Amino acid sequence: MRIFVTGASGWIGSAVIPELRDAGHQVVGLARSDTAAATVSALGAEVLRGGLDDPDSLRAGAAGSDGVVHLAYVHDFSRIAQAAQTDLQAIEALGAALEGSGRPLLIASGTLGLTVGRVGTERDSADPGVHPRIASAHAALAYAEQGVRTSVVRFAPTVHGAGDHGFVATLVAIAREHGVSGYIGDGENRWPAVHRLDAAHLVSLAVDGAPAGSVLHAVAEEGVPIRAVAEAIGRGLGVPVVSVPAERAGDHFGWLAPFLAADCPASNHLTSELLSWKPTRQGLVEDLDQGHYFQTSS
Repeated sequence: MRIFVTGASGWIGSAVIPELRDAGHQVVGLARSDTAAATVSALGAEVLRGGLDDPDSLRAGAAGSDGVVHLAYVHDFSRIAQAAQTDLQAIEALGAALEGSGRPLLIASGTLGLTVGRVGTERDSADPGVHPRIASAHAALAYAEQGVRTSVVRFAPTVHGAGDHGFVATLVAIAREHGVSGYIGDGENRWPAVHRLDAAHLVSLAVDGAPAGSVLHAVAEEGVPIRAVAEAIGRGLGVPVVSVPAERAGDHFGWLAPFLAADCPASNHLTSELLSWKPTRQGLVEDLDQGHYFQTSS
């Protein structure tokens, strides 16, 4: 198939392109900038210039392809509602272009906030009040009733690997700044995790075989205690590991504090059963112990 990918030059998208090509697909990647276009081209994909705020480019990409993988998102915590609205409008443009075609439309979502204190499954439905982005997932799944083979991939809060610049890399930077590696309270709250390459392979499998209306979990480890993550960062940086009281978490961790405090384990059982997806890469703590999170550019 000819697959149109948004977020093609991003952290997950740049791993998805090789997976799709290895599966025999042609890939068209959306690129806003010259730098993004160069990255997409170097990965062996065709470039379509445009952006999430350009619905014409999204409609053109979807209409000219046999399926869509929508990974792009504006990760700006200073304008969460606006970013979610942009994403919703992008999904509406993509879905409308695919109506009645039976072609796949896969969109990215997350497991963070899905449940509290228990293992979340693919059957759980998050409340849009938790995060406005959840409305995008609901909108995408609604297109299953309009002849689109929709699927929502909920990614673990940490999609880790060499080159990661997300939550874990931010936690490393905070530990380096403060001279201690911290966790909140007893640190027993858990985050699911997945290696970037395992996540990319799941996306490829879903493009090929996920039924309409599928909800999938890109989760390899059900729940890694945040204290274990902090301890691995402490080893990597050679700094003490400390508990940060909840009332001081905002001062210490900044915008990351509410995310870091979450206890949100999640299962991949139904996803693995449906698509025979078996994660094979190293876990989060093992990945941290490889040392690449602690390398600095000279």
